[in-house]
Amino acid sequence: MMSRCLLLCLLLTGGAVRAAELPALWSERLKTVVAVEFYTETETERRPTIAYGTVIDHNGTIILPPVAVNPRMTPSQLKEFKVYRAGSATGVPGVYLGQDALTGWHYVRADATQRTELQPITDFAAHQQREPAMAEEVWGIGLRNKEEDFQPYLLVSRVALVQSLPQRTAIALQEVAGPGLPVFNRAGEFVGLAASSFGQSFVQFSRMDRSGTPVVLVNVEESSAFLLASDVLPYLGRVPTNFFGRPLAWLGAFGMQPVDPDVAKFLHLENQSAVVVSEVLEGSPAELAGMKARDILLAIDGAPLPRMKPDRVVVAYVEREVERRQPGATMALTVLRGDARLELKTVLGEEPRLMGEAERKYFDRIGLTIREFVYGDAVALRVRKSAASGVIAHFVKPNGPAGGAGLHTDDWIKEIDGVEVKTFAAAAQKLAEIEADLGRAEFVLLVSRGGETAVLRVKLR
Repeated sequence: MMSRCLLLCLLLTGGAVRAAELPALWSERLKTVVAVEFYTETETERRPTIAYGTVIDHNGTIILPPVAVNPRMTPSQLKEFKVYRAGSATGVPGVYLGQDALTGWHYVRADATQRTELQPITDFAAHQQREPAMAEEVWGIGLRNKEEDFQPYLLVSRVALVQSLPQRTAIALQEVAGPGLPVFNRAGEFVGLAASSFGQSFVQFSRMDRSGTPVVLVNVEESSAFLLASDVLPYLGRVPTNFFGRPLAWLGAFGMQPVDPDVAKFLHLENQSAVVVSEVLEGSPAELAGMKARDILLAIDGAPLPRMKPDRVVVAYVEREVERRQPGATMALTVLRGDARLELKTVLGEEPRLMGEAERKYFDRIGLTIREFVYGDAVALRVRKSAASGVIAHFVKPNGPAGGAGLHTDDWIKEIDGVEVKTFAAAAQKLAEIEADLGRAEFVLLVSRGGETAVLRVKLR
């Protein structure tokens, strides 16, 4: 990888970016990138994680890509954040601020002692934004690992494609920056933010029958795709005021799918996109507005859904249109139901309690973490929230008593020792009593998995 980078560097100095300009551009823009180290504490281990981030303001605020944090982890499990400048072996403390639901970015703030050494990417934004042209040369920064003191290196490429996914995204001929790190043009202007690595698909052939099996290779250290600055800069100010980015707008139209091209042609929708709503969730703003399952959404606030390729991208477009609004905002929806076009007006609600916000408790002797049953569980299990009870098995310790009994992660625990547990508190109290009784040899769980119910006998000794 490094030999390729050096070759590209030689090509760069001999061509588009003049050698006299590059060192000045390079040294200034290195101040916009950092490596962030933190630890994730689970029930059985403590794992270090390294993510790369971009500085966005003079307060030392940093954005990390969405994949930087495992979505099953809660903020309380994220420990000891440290921020490293490029090429530095010493990190300074950082504070985790939370995640923005619209962009997916995680926000971290560097300690005040380090902020004068950092520079926000906004300082290098062009006064007049424009999209990179086809074949335009762009360059970015990659960072080596911690053992190499996060040594920075140069990546150079050319723009091969620009499309809406639904954010305006450029695809380069080869990797152009580390995921979450900035991309610049020849003048050193910020043109985009590297997305999480795109996988490259290959076909592996057997010598026996020539049958092919697709193989996906993912470069986790570098990316060839980047969100354009026009879809990055307007959202940098969405610094969360809480870990989960609340308030979160909620519509409650579930399982949206793009309309099949043949169906779209039959409905004379060739010049726009449309999505079918599979389900309208119980008690949701969509239900209150009169939306029905199998309605076809055509427009939002009078604007037809834009035509996007691939077709599935339009679903993300609709979701973002909801997420960028606030609870209490009015949203006008044009839907097709049968042969009739209907105008529905909905007032967006507050997103129900998320799985990450749910109460959890770990029982070491049993080898089990239970989690509060939330609205998302009712949706996944296809049950009415009003009729739901019990808890979810959030973590099952391998080779522990619960795991040995056949309990799986995400199983729905409905009864403990023959007693229905209607609330998280009731389940936690019952399991605490069992865990504390050192003379107890076993207990029984009634669980549901995939619509089927089973009784599991958990042996404690």
